[in-house]
Amino acid sequence: MNRLTAWFSPEPGSRISEVVQQGKSPRMEAVHLLWSVWIFVTPLFDRGYTWRWALLTLLTYPLFVALFAKSMLASRHTASRYGMGLAMFGIALVPFYSGAVSYFIYGCVSCSLSSRRVAPFLLRLLCLNTLFLLIAWQTGYPWQALVAFPLMTVTIGLVTHVERIGHEKDAALKLSHDEVRRLAATAERERIGRDLHDLLGHTLSLITLKLELSRKLFDRDTAAARREVEEAEKVARHALAQVRAAVTGIRATDFAAELASARLLLESSSVHLDYGQPPCIPAEIERALALVLREAATNIARHAAATRAGVTFECIDGGLCLTIADNGRGGVEEEGNGLTGMRERIRALGGRLQIHSQQGRGTRLRVVVPLAVQVQATAPHGVATVSGGSSMAAEARP
Repeated sequence: MNRLTAWFSPEPGSRISEVVQQGKSPRMEAVHLLWSVWIFVTPLFDRGYTWRWALLTLLTYPLFVALFAKSMLASRHTASRYGMGLAMFGIALVPFYSGAVSYFIYGCVSCSLSSRRVAPFLLRLLCLNTLFLLIAWQTGYPWQALVAFPLMTVTIGLVTHVERIGHEKDAALKLSHDEVRRLAATAERERIGRDLHDLLGHTLSLITLKLELSRKLFDRDTAAARREVEEAEKVARHALAQVRAAVTGIRATDFAAELASARLLLESSSVHLDYGQPPCIPAEIERALALVLREAATNIARHAAATRAGVTFECIDGGLCLTIADNGRGGVEEEGNGLTGMRERIRALGGRLQIHSQQGRGTRLRVVVPLAVQVQATAPHGVATVSGGSSMAAEARP
C-alpha cells in the first residue's frame, strides 16, 4: 500500500505540483477524464455492446486511468514516458478494441506535458500517428477515420500544449509579481529600521546620559539634577514629535505604487488599465488620492464587469483633477461606504468628487483638489495639516 501511495504521489515539477503551486485544486485536472466517455459510446457506431467489449473495457480502463494519472503526477522529464506508453497501449489495442482510439488520443495529448517547445511535440505526434495509421489501415478502418483521427490528435494536442504554456507563463508572472512585492517589503522594512536607528539611537543615548548625570547630582546639587531631568524631558518630547512625523511618513501611500497595484488587481480580473505618469503633489493629497484610487479599482474589479479602465491627471486652475473611468455596466445610483469614504477624504482637502454612471455606459469618477490653499484635514491626534497638504507633528500635551 505504501508503494502504491508513493507511486501516485505528485513529483516536483509535475503538472499536479504546478497546479497546487498556483493555488488551485488538483482535482480540477480530473475533469479531463470526462472525454473518456467516448470509450462507452463508440460501440454504438461499431459492433454494439458485446461481452468481449465489456471484458476488454474492464481490463484496460483501470490501466488507462493509471497511466493518465501518472502522466500528470510524474515530473516533466518522465511524464512523456507515460504519455507515450498510453499512446502505444492504444495502438496495440486497435485491432481488437473500439475504445483504443480514445486511449491513443489521450496518450498523444499527454505527450505535451514533457516539452515547452512545439517542434519536439509535433515530431512525437507525427511518429505516433504514422504508426497508428498503418495499423488502423491494415485493420480495416474506413478512410474517413484515417483522416479524422490524426487531425483530432494534432488539433487537441496543439490546443492543450499552447494552453499549458500560457498557464506556465501566467504562473511565472505571478511568481515574479510576488517576488517584487516581497523585495519591496523587505527594502521598506530595512529603510524603516535605518530611519528609526538614526532617529532614536542618538536621542535615547543622550537621555540616558542626562538621567545618569542627574542621579549622580541628586545628593550634591539638587538644582543641577533638576535641570538635567528637565533637559532629558525636552529631548524626549522632541524625539516623540520626530517619531510621530516618521510614522506619518511610513503610513504614507505612494501614488505610483498604488497605480501599479491597481493594474495588477484589475488585470487579474481581465480589465486593462491605462494610466500616465502621476504628477508631483504634496504628501497629504497624494495619500488621499491613493486611497481613492484603491477604492475605485476595487469597485471596478468587483462590480463593474468592465474590460478597460483609465486613470488621467490634469492641472486646472491651481488644482489637480484626477479622473478614473471604466467601460463597465455603470448604473451606480446609491453610494456605499466606499464612495462615502472617498467623498469625505476629498472634502477634508477642500476638494470635490463627482460621479457619472449611466446604465450600460460605464462609470466616470472625477476628483478635483486644490494644490495651494489652506485646508483643514481630518488628521490623527497630534498631527496638524498645513497649506499645500503637507503635515507636521505637534507635541501631545496632557
